[in-house]
Amino acid sequence: MAMDKDIEYCRRVLDGQINAPKYVKKQCRIYLDIFEDKDKKYCIDFEKRELIENITKLIVVSRGLSAGKTVYEVLCGYQWLFIFAVLTVVFRDDSEKRRYQTGILEICRKNGKTFLVGVIFLILFLTEPEFSKFYSVAPDGALSREIKTQMKELILSSPLLSKHFKIRNNDILCYINNSDFMPLAFSTSRLDGKLPNAFVADEVGALPTMYPIEAMRSGQLNIKNKLGCIISTKYPTLNNPFEDIVEGAKRVLDGIDINDRIFALLYEPDEAKGWESSNSILEQGNPLALEVPEIMNDLKQKRHDAIVMPSARENFLVKHCNIIYSGLGTETYIPVDDIISCEVDSIDWNGKTVYVGVDLSETEDNTAVSMAALDDDGETLLIKSVSFIPEGRVEEKTRLEKVDYRQHIRDGSCIACGDRIIDYSVVEEYVFEIEKKFGCKVAYIGFDRRNAMSSAQKWNERYETVEIRQHSSVLHPAFKLLKEKVVSGKVKIERSYLTVLNFQNTRIRYDTNMNIYADKKRSKGKIDEVFAIIDAVYLLNQFELLGGGAGLEWGSISL
Repeated sequence: MAMDKDIEYCRRVLDGQINAPKYVKKQCRIYLDIFEDKDKKYCIDFEKRELIENITKLIVVSRGLSAGKTVYEVLCGYQWLFIFAVLTVVFRDDSEKRRYQTGILEICRKNGKTFLVGVIFLILFLTEPEFSKFYSVAPDGALSREIKTQMKELILSSPLLSKHFKIRNNDILCYINNSDFMPLAFSTSRLDGKLPNAFVADEVGALPTMYPIEAMRSGQLNIKNKLGCIISTKYPTLNNPFEDIVEGAKRVLDGIDINDRIFALLYEPDEAKGWESSNSILEQGNPLALEVPEIMNDLKQKRHDAIVMPSARENFLVKHCNIIYSGLGTETYIPVDDIISCEVDSIDWNGKTVYVGVDLSETEDNTAVSMAALDDDGETLLIKSVSFIPEGRVEEKTRLEKVDYRQHIRDGSCIACGDRIIDYSVVEEYVFEIEKKFGCKVAYIGFDRRNAMSSAQKWNERYETVEIRQHSSVLHPAFKLLKEKVVSGKVKIERSYLTVLNFQNTRIRYDTNMNIYADKKRSKGKIDEVFAIIDAVYLLNQFELLGGGAGLEWGSISL
């Protein structure tokens, strides 16, 4: 029976019969516990499940490999799971109230996500209260209308349903309960005032701001069973609304944040390395391909094309593997997926010998302080970095850079100080407090003399400060060492969106001796944390790995 396909899917995922990413496994475990009546707060509305199953028997697929079959016959395991989870999990003490207000689907192209959302909205047309309103939002009007097009085709190919709908130029009306669906053109200011029972935000990774989603959410305040479906593939940059949403969902599934109104299926591979030959990457990003061999065969051909034609690589990795890839020829320092694979939730700095790098930028811009140390194995680099920004420019920088600095201030990865310019005394005090706060021993503090001489003189009263000349001949060993350690998996970086974003922004150039150096002018955004990390790694390499600190006296020195 179709009613069991969601459960069969969950069990096969958890048993390892289906190769699914770790966050899909976590969501399957949560859902299966509810289905098996192990959750004290939530349960399944089995009457609603049966109703949904019967509705899918009325909807006929319009085109593609399954044209002429009913939706009941063609929906795959992950699609049944998404439908039943967002529509039939309810509160035990109020069976009329659904648990999930947000359904997040991160999935590669050609996995039926638009088809799935079209089916969900047809089900909502037939099950939600009278005069319900449904909307779609997307980066542009054409994308927003894709859901309407999908629904139109399903309605027109389903004789038992078509007589109950009227498809107009701008919307779709259901006569059964006078409900209406309307695709909305993208706007940054004109989407308020809508009252959606449910909405879908499509290709959220391409949205320039979170406004369309926030506008839909604010219109749902008085709706009992509000629902928002957030769907997208990856996009080449970390700096987009969907990555923020995905990171939030991961924190919920990891148990770090408590928000039990989110259901998320995140089909991004656990390991991005080895894409040239790894079928696991294809399987974890493309659940439909596991059930439709033609799709998997097509993906393998696209992989071959991406290997032999570099121009096809970015599209393949981003859209068909859900791997963020900056593109060939951009001279990216370290691929962002490699940096992400090194992230850990926390590092135990207690007792460690720490090298501090400071990038004191212009007073109105970002500043960074980074720490580096060797782990107990003597090989793995431990890294933590924090940004500082002017308190009076937080909103301005958030708008211009499209980075949610308020969120990063809350999570501790960014510190706001001063008004329109950074208060250097806060930065100085942060460095002075490192030993006390983390239980470590600060060996050396490295800095660029351009903006840091005054602060360095203060630090030098207690610590050894080292002026590091910002030149390729000096910093190349540190750039090379860090990259080699990251690629070999010998780096642990305390989790920070800003740190990852700084690495993604960094572009490199080569001098006449082929030494690597980060080019601030060619980089795509802030890279202060990378320079601070490089200064810290330079010191660690110089004084610990190469033994270059032997015989040096305490005091300010220049290298």
